[in-house]
Parts: sequence; C-alpha cells; structure tokens
Amino acid sequence: MQSSDDSKTISRRNLLSATAGISVAGLIGATDATAAPPIAAGQSKPANRVLRIAHLTDVHVQPELRATAGMTACLRHVQAQADPVDLILFGGDCIMDALSQTLERTKTQWDLWQAVLKAECSLPWKACIGNHDIWGWKKATLPAVRNNPLFGKQWALEPLKLDKRYYGFERAGWKFIVLDSTHAAIHFRAYQAKLDDEQLDWLAKELAATPATTPVLVLSHIPILSVSAFLDGDNAKGSDWNVPGAWMHLDAAKLTALFHKHGNVKVCLSGHMHMVDTAQYLGTRYYCNGAVCGGFWEGKYHQFDEGYALVNLYDNGDSQCEYVNYGWKAEAAAG
Repeated sequence: MQSSDDSKTISRRNLLSATAGISVAGLIGATDATAAPPIAAGQSKPANRVLRIAHLTDVHVQPELRATAGMTACLRHVQAQADPVDLILFGGDCIMDALSQTLERTKTQWDLWQAVLKAECSLPWKACIGNHDIWGWKKATLPAVRNNPLFGKQWALEPLKLDKRYYGFERAGWKFIVLDSTHAAIHFRAYQAKLDDEQLDWLAKELAATPATTPVLVLSHIPILSVSAFLDGDNAKGSDWNVPGAWMHLDAAKLTALFHKHGNVKVCLSGHMHMVDTAQYLGTRYYCNGAVCGGFWEGKYHQFDEGYALVNLYDNGDSQCEYVNYGWKAEAAAG
C-alpha cells in the first residue's frame, strides 16, 4: 500500500477507469477457513486439505512505533495456531518506504527484518517484493543512488531469499507463482501495478507448462483484482470510478483472460490495500488481505485491524481464507 506522499505523485494519466464485471464473493470480508469445503459435482467424498498457509503482508517493519514487537507478536500468533500452519507467504512491503529512504535507513530496516525472522520464525517461508521494498526509485536523479548496484529491486532479493524477482515452486500438489507487481513510471517518481513484458511472457509459458489438473496459486503484492481498490480514497469522481493504477493491476483484463484460458488458476493472494476483500471472477478467487501493520503501526486502516490470513488449500483446487486479528494494540490505540 502506498502512503499519502505516494498518492501525490500519481498523475491522472496513470489512473484506471474501472468498469463493471466483478463478481464479488465476499465484500470486505473473509471466508471461514475452519468450515468443511463444499463437495464438487461428481465428487463422492469431501476434498482433502493438503496445505495450510499463513499470508502475512505489509509488515512495514521500522525502528519506530514498536514495529519489531508487532512483527514478533504476529509470528508468534501464527506459530501458536492449534491447527498448525505449513508455510508462510510474505506478501511484500516488508519494510517501510525504501523508495525514498537513504541507504543507511534502508539497511537498518532490512537488518530488523532479518533479525526478527531469525529469532522468531521456525516455519518455511516464501516472499514477493512490494513497492515499499524497492530502494531509491524516488531518489533516482542522484547518481550515488542510481548507479549503486543495490538500486531498485536488487537489494530486496537477499533478505527475501530470492534468486529472481518472480519465480515458481510446487508444494503439496499445488503450483505457486510469485509475481513482481510494481512497475516504474514517470522516470521512477511513481509506480504502476502491472507486469513487464519479460515477466508476462514467463508467466504465460509457466502456465502452459503446468498440467491442467494442477491447481495454481498466484501471489502478488498489489491486487490483480480487488474490491478495496474502489473504496480506498475518493475514487468516485463525477459519473465515473477512477481507480489508481497503483491500487490494482492495470493489466487485470489481460491476466484474468490468461487465467481463464488455462482454467486451473484457483487462487490469487495479495495485500497492498491494508483492507480485506474477496472477489470471484471466471473461476478464480482473489483474496486481498489486510496488513500486519494495520494503518502503518498507528492503529486500524479504515475499519481493518492489524492481522494476517489463514488459507486452506484442498486437493481439488478449492480454498478458504480467514482473516485473523492477532491482538495487537498500537501505541495510539493503547494510550
């Protein structure tokens, strides 16, 4: 999710004029992950759950506002689940605003991220890159920043244990595809949500190479399709909706058509909005989950608490998602 400073840099030319066509399965809500999944037509018995995932997104760890304590509390809550979690997916924006921070400040935040994980996380985890994890884009006019080998997304690779900014892996009969949502715009002064041509070509080939019987989960930081994108800010102008191109993927029509073509992309997980919604469209469920940090560690973001999601995946491609409040009280709220 972008802070108020980010929104000032986005031109009207970069806004997506959103239209109808979204079938909303759960508006600003979540599915109960403890209920039994439905029995599909022709099935003689319920599907078997094969994986339980914790989706932690938008941690925004920083030295201030007890953020490291909050991250610690969230990880402990995840690992104390009576129904154990198999895998954590970090959904990006792991640190706070590296886009405009100094090298020293960014290093401090990545050091905090790695220290908390080392001390508190015993579960396997994977991650994607968020817009706040990208170093120096807003300082790209400074040669010392632009020419630094850590510039842009490169720095985020090591602390997130990534060989590449987008990738795939398999687990428990599911294929996972992890995308890089953030595309530089206006000479790095702003960003848009979309895939570059190289990544889109890779995605098409990856889906083509995946058996049609293998269910696919796509992880991105910025939502491909989201209800919340319409409701964060004054996005109804005159007679039109104007959803910013940094709130939801500008190439959503292209991606949803690609997913529909293959038919086995069952789940898309995202964060970024610090809000919670579920959209179902052309056979894919789009779960946009709220932020570990809530409203940047200062309390709720709109009506949404600090939290994470528990996602159950089944062998028939079904899924369930539940948003969990881990009990954090921000300094302002606690005071």
